[in-house]
Amino acid sequence: MANEKNNNQDEKLTQDNQTANSSDKSLKEQVMASLNESLDKQKGSQLDNNKMDTETSSTDSSEVEADNTARNIAAQTRTESRQRESQRRKVQRKKENSMVKKIVTIVVLTIAIMLTILGVSFYRYWQAGLKPLNANNDKLVQVNIPIGTSNKGIGSILEKNNVIKSGFVFTYYVKTENITDFKGGYYQMAPNMTLDEIAEMLQQGGTEEPEALADAKITIPEGSTVEEIARIYGKETKTKPEDFLKVVKSDKFFNKLLASYPELLQSAKEGKQVRYRLEGYLFPATYNYYKDKSVEDMVTQMVAKTNNVISNVSEDIKHADLTVQQVLTLASLVEKEGVTDSDRRKIAQVFFNRLETDMPLQSDISILYAMEEHKVHLSNKDTQIDSPYNLYINKGFGPGPFNNPGSDAIEAVVHPAPNDYLYFLADVKTHKVYFAKTYEEHLALKQKYIDSQK
Repeated sequence: MANEKNNNQDEKLTQDNQTANSSDKSLKEQVMASLNESLDKQKGSQLDNNKMDTETSSTDSSEVEADNTARNIAAQTRTESRQRESQRRKVQRKKENSMVKKIVTIVVLTIAIMLTILGVSFYRYWQAGLKPLNANNDKLVQVNIPIGTSNKGIGSILEKNNVIKSGFVFTYYVKTENITDFKGGYYQMAPNMTLDEIAEMLQQGGTEEPEALADAKITIPEGSTVEEIARIYGKETKTKPEDFLKVVKSDKFFNKLLASYPELLQSAKEGKQVRYRLEGYLFPATYNYYKDKSVEDMVTQMVAKTNNVISNVSEDIKHADLTVQQVLTLASLVEKEGVTDSDRRKIAQVFFNRLETDMPLQSDISILYAMEEHKVHLSNKDTQIDSPYNLYINKGFGPGPFNNPGSDAIEAVVHPAPNDYLYFLADVKTHKVYFAKTYEEHLALKQKYIDSQK
């Protein structure tokens, strides 16, 4: 009984265990099912979330892309707008620059045209001022130039007296030409006189008191010979040149002058083989001519002017141990050989250098005077002419002056420019003077500037 009871208990326990196991198994399955269901839900939820995220991401990406596109479009629009604005400004600047260039061109052309007109007008004004006021009017005018008057003041006085066209031109002309030493006094001038003639007259000086107006003006150029002066005098006064030369050749008249100007004419009296004893002593200047005055009066006036010029350098002449005749002889050569004061002073020293070395002066001026004709080029035959005035074959100063020199030539002889040249020649076209120390150098210069131009 007991065993059956135990067996029943075991069976019951077994059944209970089986029941328990079954219950546990059922519970476990339920739990697993619930868990799986939960997992499925989570997966579904996760899938939904992923889908939503994907959709959201897709939506965000589209929005970003749209924003970027919008921004790019906006940026491109701004860029295009800036480019259009820049292009517009370039076009505007180009138009403005073009307008400015046109304005500048117009202004420059206008100024250039105005300057050209002014230049042409001034040139014509200047050229007109250099010419005589009226070349056909020889009526004399008495002009008073107070002592100490400036060149500008002199020009103004001359213009007011209807002697010149422009005082302005006169002032600057004498300045550019370096014409100085004007003197005060009373002058008789005419509208047909050139500025050079007027300037030369002002340098000579006027009279202290006004004089009766002359019947004519006689102007003797520098370097004129006695025979040339006779022709000029004859033309202006209707006097025969022979009448003038007759007075100049008169020993009686010469002695009369010698008594008045002994220091000036003493060496002229001692001259040998002279053609005209007063050659060199008739000072080149502008003179008043009166119909009631004689040829002697005119010649006396010329000699008096020479005496005034020589008196200013008489001490220098004595210091150089020269005679007036020698000074005037060299001055007559210098007058024709040189143009500028600088060249004249150098040429004067060349003559002194030759005299010191016992060389003949060999001036072409002496040959032309001996031949009594004018030639541009001399031949070897010409230089052999038989005449005391031929300084190619005769040493020393010769008989006397070869023409009547001006004050500048006289000054050049009295104050020569020191040098050691023995030769010189002048280009007949340019008047430029070339100096040489040796004969070989001289020949080379002669070939280049003289022979090549023949």
